[in-house]
Amino acid sequence: MDAFGHVNNIVYFQYMEQARMEWLHALAPEYASLASLVGPVIVNASCTFFESLTHPADIEVKLFAGEPGRTSFGTWYEIWSERRKFAEGASRLVWIDRDAGRSIPLPETLAELLRGTADERP
Repeated sequence: MDAFGHVNNIVYFQYMEQARMEWLHALAPEYASLASLVGPVIVNASCTFFESLTHPADIEVKLFAGEPGRTSFGTWYEIWSERRKFAEGASRLVWIDRDAGRSIPLPETLAELLRGTADERP
């Protein structure tokens, strides 16, 4: 909680990160480890806050994935508690070669999985 008595806005991004990492690990565990030489980085992230969460609270983070591009894909999030949506967010993940620090094409196996689970979002 912050000085205003609600969950700090940065924590919402941590909730989205946790959901993204769990989802990625379930979808393609070989890319969810720091030991992997290739993997995702966030190139942008946003969050719109509808209500302030207060601690303690049980939350649910819903994650949606978009169609893959050549090197990236979008993800969208909804943060719910007590049957109310408290926030929604988005992030764009770009696949990189960690050693080179450059974007690379998404692995075809991952792109195929994303095509099969993609949810169209604005």
